[in-house]
Amino acid sequence: MVKLTAKELEILQLVAEGLNNIEISKIMVTTVHTVKAHLTSIMKKLGVTNRTAAAYVALKNHMVK
Repeated sequence: MVKLTAKELEILQLVAEGLNNIEISKIMVTTVHTVKAHLTSIMKKLGVTNRTAAAYVALKNHMVK
């Protein structure tokens, strides 16, 4: 099983809900750059190349709701 940090899981949940990077950065009170860095890490850990695939894998494996 892939180990994601709490922040990565939070971002992945928001991605799965359909939010874009700007919306996520406002909710998490961080920069868009930080959100993108987390997404890059998430995608690498999950072995996918885009946010849609990351959300799909996360939903399929019950990592997010």
